[in-house]
Amino acid sequence: MIGLVALIIVLAVYAIVITSLWRKAIDTKNTPHNTAKPEPHNSTVSRVYSDDEYKIKADEARQLTNTFQKFVPKQFVEHFSKHGTNEFALGTADEDNVAILFCDIRGFTGLSEKMKPQELMNFLNSYFLRMNAPIHTNHGFIDKFIGDAIMALFDRPDGSDSDKARDAIVAALGLRQSLALYNQHRAKSGYEAIDIGIGIHFGPVILGTVGSDDRMDTTVIGDSVNIAQRLETLAPKYKVDIVVSRALIDTLNQNKAKHLAPELNFRVIDWVRVKGRSEPIELIEVLSHLNEEEQSFRKDNEATIKELIKTRKEHDFERGIALISNLEAIADQQQNSDPIIAHHLSAFQELKSRAPNRAWDGALDL
Repeated sequence: MIGLVALIIVLAVYAIVITSLWRKAIDTKNTPHNTAKPEPHNSTVSRVYSDDEYKIKADEARQLTNTFQKFVPKQFVEHFSKHGTNEFALGTADEDNVAILFCDIRGFTGLSEKMKPQELMNFLNSYFLRMNAPIHTNHGFIDKFIGDAIMALFDRPDGSDSDKARDAIVAALGLRQSLALYNQHRAKSGYEAIDIGIGIHFGPVILGTVGSDDRMDTTVIGDSVNIAQRLETLAPKYKVDIVVSRALIDTLNQNKAKHLAPELNFRVIDWVRVKGRSEPIELIEVLSHLNEEEQSFRKDNEATIKELIKTRKEHDFERGIALISNLEAIADQQQNSDPIIAHHLSAFQELKSRAPNRAWDGALDL
């Protein structure tokens, strides 16, 4: 969200004035014998607009409203209105629990280096256009574009925290579907496929305005935003598509009975400490977009992954490596591989070689 709020406020006020004229036009049109009287010469009486002039003003009002929403999503304004704040001013702030989603194109730097400036802009706009719908149809809104990344918030006004968590997960699944369709289009046009990583967290954020007297911007800040962004950066490291936090899943399950259909499928993949935080986070992979065979294969490994995390906490690295060896043997027989198992093997081999302090809690620092 690129909000030049000072400018937007002026546009909004003008839109309100024009809208009032539009409403007056409707009233005037519905009044019998609606004829515009000519303005008397040398008169101080305000002139009366014709129906055509009212229509022009109404069109201007609609255009201004559309412009306003492109700078500041209507959901952002509705949030403050819902919480009793009807006016934007420097320093306006409110705290709320929301689901935060980050989505990023993998290998974007290398991809962009092959493109001319106009080609790059065309590509990004084509990509963003397709990513927009799954977010909006699931009660979310795009807070900002950061290069090739998307930051979206899910704050359904009439929904529970559980609804917000589910909205974000279903939107992520929709993003994967949109990506598949986009890659089909790219293949027909002779372009290579792209991939994305998604991270989602649920927690408190501060929504408000920052800046100076002559330059204000809307913003969303807080530790929860940082966590969501870190989760997104971990998706390619673990070679998975969607990584979410335990906080998001726990929030989803607060109203589990309401969310039986469609069924969502997850598994625990690790226990880590992300940069900037002292408390560890349990990482969870969303599986629902994968085919049934792949979902079943990965889900079957979850019990062993949890056991690996437990042995790491207990500093029993020899046992961890033995568990992984058994899994790899099974995978070879099934001609399938799990990227998470390879990650844990690498981690255990490193831990065995450097023997961490006994006070270590088993959380990998990432």
